[in-house]
Amino acid sequence: MKFNKEQWSWVFYDWANSGYGIIVTTAVLPIYFKAIAQGNGVSAANATAFWGYANSAGTLLVALLAPFLGALADYQGFKKRLLVGFTTLGMLMTLGLAILPSSQWQWLLVIYVLSVLGYSGGNLFYDSFLTDISGDDQMDRLSSVGYGFGYLGGVLAFILFMVLQFTHGFGHLSSLAVARWGFVLAAVWWVIFFIPLVRNVQQRHSLSVTQTPLRQSWSRVWQTLRHLRQHKYLAWFLLAYFCYIDGVDTIFTMATSIGLDIGIDSTTLILVLLVVQLVAFPFSILYGWLAAKTSTRTGILIAIMVYLLICLDALRLQTVTDFWVLAVLVGTSQGGIQALSRSYFGRLVPKDRSSEFFGFYNILGKFSAVLGPILVGVVTQMTGQSRIGAASLSILFVLGLIAFVTLPRDAADKS
Repeated sequence: MKFNKEQWSWVFYDWANSGYGIIVTTAVLPIYFKAIAQGNGVSAANATAFWGYANSAGTLLVALLAPFLGALADYQGFKKRLLVGFTTLGMLMTLGLAILPSSQWQWLLVIYVLSVLGYSGGNLFYDSFLTDISGDDQMDRLSSVGYGFGYLGGVLAFILFMVLQFTHGFGHLSSLAVARWGFVLAAVWWVIFFIPLVRNVQQRHSLSVTQTPLRQSWSRVWQTLRHLRQHKYLAWFLLAYFCYIDGVDTIFTMATSIGLDIGIDSTTLILVLLVVQLVAFPFSILYGWLAAKTSTRTGILIAIMVYLLICLDALRLQTVTDFWVLAVLVGTSQGGIQALSRSYFGRLVPKDRSSEFFGFYNILGKFSAVLGPILVGVVTQMTGQSRIGAASLSILFVLGLIAFVTLPRDAADKS
């Protein structure tokens, strides 16, 4: 992989914040919060509800701010400044999770929401830097390697956390001590591997400021919304992306519940999560190679078809072995479809307005995981079987497939 120092520095930001993604968001903080809340007299049901509200609040806050922040980042010097600012917020709030007294469960949610804002905001600007550090011919490989190393970094950070846990005898994940050390580890991991990006990555495409940047950013966002028809290929791709990424995100977020329904214990589910991340590392890079040999369009179509197969195969989901097979299949295409979607979109957008358009991309990425869980929930309740609920996600992949194939093969070149 012949990348320069700047490109490798960009790649390692995905590695840097992956510790937050797996340790804080996925594996530790949900359990830690429930233990803290219930220890302060909150019922299990209310603790779960409050956790859901906090996640929704964080998602909504990021989604509403994304287009404006993206538009602001397109002015010279603003992109890195905003990336550093939001990333620093995420790091500090992650450390805050570790030092907050266990009696302050309400503030724990507030700090978590702010950490989500820092994490997601940082990702917005990180994604848009792809157009600054790479030409169209290299975007697929670079985006794929970024996702691949992100998965690998997440696994290594989590393994380090587990080693810390067992070598110091902290016990189960619900232990307050091991959870707090996990938050410290995620923050330190983030800081260390963020430094190369700060030092080496520069914004190359930008807009000139003709009035107050804040006012001009608002004007550009509304102008883009009013004239989205001028970017017809971009708008049509966003529609396709909204459908299929909804299915991708829902499979990931609902997998634990579905696994529990068929009798898989929590320890096995954590092991499955790690294996999926490990499988995703080489396959994300493989998708970049595939796109180079064929086309980005072909790679995305293959990934959608794999996910469609996963949904249909869920109809026979009954045993732990069946679950493992589907999990590995998810790992083969999860990173690939995300990486190639990012690079495909990066070729569609005007380079000097990439952050603004990645703001809209970010909105759809946040709001996409709305229809899928509702669809799974309704079908599961109607049929009494979560495997049929999972299979119903095939509808989203079919819609995404239809929308995507209607784009001309050279859409990215015409945009």
